[in-house]
Amino acid sequence: MRARTVSRSHGEESVEAEERPLLEVAGLEVVFRTLAGDLTVVQEIDLVVLEAETVAVVGESGSGKSVTALAIMNLLGNGRISEGSIRFGGRELVGLKPSAYRRLRGRDIGMIFQDPLSALDPLFTIGRQLREALVWGGTPREQVRARSIELLQQVGIADPERRLRAYPHELSGGQRQRLVIAIALACNPRLIVADEPTTALDATVEAQILDLIRSLKKRSGTAMLLITHDMSVVAQMADRVVVMYAGMLVESGPTAEVLAEPHHPYTRALIAAVPSVSTDRNQPMPTIEGNVPSVRAQVSGCRFHPRCPLAMERCASEAPPVRVTPDGRTSRCWLSSDEVAAREPGLVAVAGGER
Repeated sequence: MRARTVSRSHGEESVEAEERPLLEVAGLEVVFRTLAGDLTVVQEIDLVVLEAETVAVVGESGSGKSVTALAIMNLLGNGRISEGSIRFGGRELVGLKPSAYRRLRGRDIGMIFQDPLSALDPLFTIGRQLREALVWGGTPREQVRARSIELLQQVGIADPERRLRAYPHELSGGQRQRLVIAIALACNPRLIVADEPTTALDATVEAQILDLIRSLKKRSGTAMLLITHDMSVVAQMADRVVVMYAGMLVESGPTAEVLAEPHHPYTRALIAAVPSVSTDRNQPMPTIEGNVPSVRAQVSGCRFHPRCPLAMERCASEAPPVRVTPDGRTSRCWLSSDEVAAREPGLVAVAGGER
């Protein structure tokens, strides 16, 4: 664990805090009820988010990223946590009463949902929805309007007093995403769970939203668990990265190290698929052949082996071990990092230039 001091601000007060685990997920397994019985969607998930840190969870659609985020928020609906532990600030959350979890959500853990139009209530004005979040977080009612205007200004929504009377459908996609961010930050939570917050936005608005999240996080000292499928977003935003595939963690480590020297073939393939300034436009982009297996598929051995260019015979029948390096990096593969690099030396860098 790195030792450093971080600063968090709560209104006018600035608090110095020693870096320590804020969120600890260990051995998490989530199942969903179906007509055919329980279906395991994610399993053996281990991750840690430190105070004021940004940890990215990355992988293709169907890797189990959003399910992991919803499990942390206890918003699984038809699903349940069958095994594992989720600790927040040293407090065990698995098995917590729904009323206690409701007090935790919003106040201590905020969430930025993937689709802001679905996350916002179309029947209520922006002001009403901000007011609910602020009152729930303990803001005195006489201060709610001023705080609502302040939040809209912080997230870059113009003419905030007039916008308080608007409905979600009257805003653009980028404005709705800014509003969802404002609601998530309303109670100064210690952790933000951001589930692909820029998926539905064009490239220009995406860059603006990422800059906004980065600046607001730096100002407040809030920790963040960022769910994304985009390695270039990971490179810009995250201190550490967790790579998931088919419901399991396959690699984790500091972002700069993972991007410079990925240990797992899947991570290498994700990085190679990101275009850079040196990419030859006359050559086809590298791709990962095939698709993420369905949660109903029974894939024996390594789950990535049907698509892996380095797959060996044992990969199809034996589940690989989790390798842990002395500096704490992990990789779920039969091959060591040196063997992976030797067999597949080519690598396209993330966000420009060659590594």
